[in-house]
Amino acid sequence: MIIDFHTHIFPDKIAESTVRAIEEGAKTPRHSDGTAAGLIASMERAGVTLAVNHPVLTRARQFDHITAFAEEVNAREYPGARILSFGGVHPADPEAPDHVDELADRGFLGLKIHPDYQNTFFDDEAYIRILTRAKARGLITLTHAGVDAAYVRGEVHCTPERVVRVLDALGGYDRLVLAHIGGEQMSSEVLALLAGKEIYLDTAYSLHEMSAERFCEIVERHGDERILFATDSPWRDPAEELEKLRRMDLPAAALDNILYRNAAKLLGLVTI
Repeated sequence: MIIDFHTHIFPDKIAESTVRAIEEGAKTPRHSDGTAAGLIASMERAGVTLAVNHPVLTRARQFDHITAFAEEVNAREYPGARILSFGGVHPADPEAPDHVDELADRGFLGLKIHPDYQNTFFDDEAYIRILTRAKARGLITLTHAGVDAAYVRGEVHCTPERVVRVLDALGGYDRLVLAHIGGEQMSSEVLALLAGKEIYLDTAYSLHEMSAERFCEIVERHGDERILFATDSPWRDPAEELEKLRRMDLPAAALDNILYRNAAKLLGLVTI
């Protein structure tokens, strides 16, 4: 089993335009077309059996239709592979905490937030309210962390320092997942401030720009039981990312943890 904990797909009718806009903005080539079928095809080529989709609400009013799409994704069946979708909320939505409850009541395992695309600092009170409710409901929250290549409007909204402030405010949150190994292009700060805390770090998009030495240093200090394999598909190809990870010369048990055991435990899957 291999679990890709961080991917993105879009409804077929908007996938091409959405992926093209992000591709041009980030100067990052796509590795699939951003549809469910495209993701499944890349998973099958790489031997990935489960991928987690993370929708991003860029406007508060998107909650209903993005939630409906996520439910549709969860209801689909594919031979030999599966996509599991989280939900999403927006900090500008005055009903965001209630929408967290709604996601939990509708059977979602977690939610995605993106402080840059949602133009809100991670330690803002609006996010504190969302995360407090998510923690109370036992939901996983995955947040973008660090620099985003497609975001060019200034200050990074989720830094390791801001994450520490949020964890202090929440009294910890052991189902929080920080994308991009805790902070894209911020590995020194991740090592200094986050490594060893009871949170998860995913590998999405970051393996290509981080040295094997630095990655292994983070794994050793943070613990391989809290690292999740992820690609950020369609922005990285799962086969290439798997090859990079396997070249890191990690112990077999640590590699198994990262590839599937940690994610299976976090998601509550019975087959590990």
